[in-house]
Amino acid sequence: MIVSFLLSSMPCLSEGVLELLQEGKAQASLAPSERRMAQVIDLTYPLNEKNAYWPGPAYGPFKYEVLASIEKHGAFSGRYSTPEHLGTHLDAPNHFEPFQPSVDQLTLNDLVGPAVVIDICQKTILDPDYALQVEDVVEWETKHGTLPPNSIVLIHTGWGQRWGDYEKYKNADSQGTLHFPGYSKEAALFLAEKRQVKAIGIDTLSVDPGVSRDFPTHHIFNSRGRWMLENLANVEKLPP
Repeated sequence: MIVSFLLSSMPCLSEGVLELLQEGKAQASLAPSERRMAQVIDLTYPLNEKNAYWPGPAYGPFKYEVLASIEKHGAFSGRYSTPEHLGTHLDAPNHFEPFQPSVDQLTLNDLVGPAVVIDICQKTILDPDYALQVEDVVEWETKHGTLPPNSIVLIHTGWGQRWGDYEKYKNADSQGTLHFPGYSKEAALFLAEKRQVKAIGIDTLSVDPGVSRDFPTHHIFNSRGRWMLENLANVEKLPP
């Protein structure tokens, strides 16, 4: 399974892309019965006013305004505004750490890798504050083998079922504390140092649990020049 996120136009093709194109050309020369079939799964939510966003004081929902219409102006055009941490998005290395790359400085090679999915849905049903543990990673490896080098680890928490309801998705209590799953500090360190994971992702507002105040997972990955994905869609459709 190849999971990709197109973040910006690239001035040239990387060797990896050329290899894929060459493989595609070779596949095209085969008889239909000999070709390998691929399924593309979109892990992003469409941008609109209902998208969940980080509930900080300066944040707000996605906004769109029509500036011109075909009927009145002969062309359709609009204007939109959105906080960066709204909907499905990437946390660049400079999000929590200084002197680290911004999104535009990441290369295609930085953004592509083998993806694995660790399912913790049964644990989050019992505890919305559950954080991925090292034991969860080891259990995955017992079934599927050691994590591939430079892999992208995604955790499926089941939180996507709440996507249509912002209040349930952020799950704040009467004191304003958020309650949703994430990565524990120990698991983040294990993935970053012991397994040399390229990136991580999750189907919640943050890779750190909602109750976190110091965001250790963000610091662990950003300080190493690595990135994270938040508010992922359709994680349940990916194989382990």
